[in-house]
Amino acid sequence: MLEGPIGIFDSGYGGLTVYKSIVERLPQYDYIYFGDNARAPYGDHTFETVYQYTLECVEWLFGQGCPLIILACNTASAKALRSIQQNILPFKYPGRRVLGVIRPTAEVIDQYTRSKEIGVLGTRGTIESQSYLMEIEKLHPEISVKQQSCPMWVPIIENNEHTTSGADYFVKEYIEALMNDKPGIDCVLLACTHYPLLLPKIKAALPVGVNIVVQGDIVADSLEGYLENHPEMEVRLTQNGDRKFFTSGSAPKFDAHASVFFGSEIQSVRVQL
Repeated sequence: MLEGPIGIFDSGYGGLTVYKSIVERLPQYDYIYFGDNARAPYGDHTFETVYQYTLECVEWLFGQGCPLIILACNTASAKALRSIQQNILPFKYPGRRVLGVIRPTAEVIDQYTRSKEIGVLGTRGTIESQSYLMEIEKLHPEISVKQQSCPMWVPIIENNEHTTSGADYFVKEYIEALMNDKPGIDCVLLACTHYPLLLPKIKAALPVGVNIVVQGDIVADSLEGYLENHPEMEVRLTQNGDRKFFTSGSAPKFDAHASVFFGSEIQSVRVQL
């Protein structure tokens, strides 16, 4: 029986915000984080490209012995997760599991809205996939969803410009486009794991009283519940508190940026896919 660490995957740095919440909740497990920085961002790629990139990274993590992988990336969860779960795992990796961030978030989104009108802010790829619309409609048909793509936010964050006054314009532009179209919104979901770094600016741009939903704690809650409900998987996860970081891009650059997302200094290793 394969035993090993939990794999956490993202196209770049954003998944570190989810990883941080998971480690805080479940510190006893071993983890491997992999960021595909050399090919990031995923948001504007086609379904086929995102699927191929995500599958390559998932298989690399499987090669490191991970029985369970979390796609801590909304674009990968939207464009690749279902195909991997249905077409790859049963035939090539029947004993392993890959989980995403969209379903856990959609399951609990009703807890954050009274008006039953919510906004979803995400990359162009996540928004165009309609994944949140479909999941929320399926689970909470009473909720109305307005989506808004924010194509400039990830580049701003990845270039470490998210604290500058120059970022204010693009935050205000997308928030206004969302709220002007649907002023009854009382809950906004940040459907990209990069976006928590813009949280102060997003709060300032939104009307007072609008709930902002970030995914880190939600995904950590969901993973904890999953392991409680699947003891056959939980016993396969090694528990030494070990944490390793890998990137397909420059390791020094990754390390310099990653501390902003993860909240502490890290040391990564570059991997050639």
